[in-house]
Amino acid sequence: MEKRIIGLDYGEARTGVAVSDLLGITAQGVTSIKHKSDKELLDTLDRYIEEYSPKKIVIGYPINMNATLGPRAKKTDKFIEKLQERYGLAIEKIDERLTTVSSHKTMTTMGTSKDKKKNIVDMMSAVLILQMYLDKNKNKKKEV
Repeated sequence: MEKRIIGLDYGEARTGVAVSDLLGITAQGVTSIKHKSDKELLDTLDRYIEEYSPKKIVIGYPINMNATLGPRAKKTDKFIEKLQERYGLAIEKIDERLTTVSSHKTMTTMGTSKDKKKNIVDMMSAVLILQMYLDKNKNKKKEV
């Protein structure tokens, strides 16, 4: 049986969560988690890891527009270590440049209100991050 993949858009105050379908074709939004610490976030993520039993976690990696790594990347690396320690799952980083911009544009096109945008932008970004990963791997499978 196929297993799902969880996608994360990790942030200091909110983290978006998405999940793939069982065939690994599409990403669906799950939630945006508000948190004050990594521990609080991990405690909440436990529920989703248990519910979806993923084979892998894909996490957005904040690379600067000039392709350098800044302080956010270092924080993300530390969080990835905590994820691996807690869940023992494979974790893959995906360049998340412009995913938030793209999420905002999509929501504006859909007519989403400003208040609602704030609450779902992280989830939408997680969907984009996970979908990029799924599409990249789908293309790899075709080449083989």
